[in-house]
Amino acid sequence: MFRPKYPEAPKPSIVHVPTAIPAVQHGHAPVCSCQHTTVPAPARPAGALSGLNAGTVGVVVTVGIVLTALLAAVAVTAVSVAVAAVVMRSLLASQRRR
Repeated sequence: MFRPKYPEAPKPSIVHVPTAIPAVQHGHAPVCSCQHTTVPAPARPAGALSGLNAGTVGVVVTVGIVLTALLAAVAVTAVSVAVAAVVMRSLLASQRRR
């Protein structure tokens, strides 16, 4: 459900050009009469992000969350320092007038 569906890549067409004279084939029967079938290997989708696994994604998400939290903490601190500076300036300015 959460895995993306990749389109299948077109299979390259191979043009067979004989480079040597084919060997003479004799009318021999195969050694066994069973039918062998090859099992195709599961196709791995090729892409830029195909090397990522769950651990790598987890580390990237965790680092992103930590950096976002640090940025938010710096922003909140900067705002509170700015508000404190405005309040202190106002208090000092009212002291000078008296």
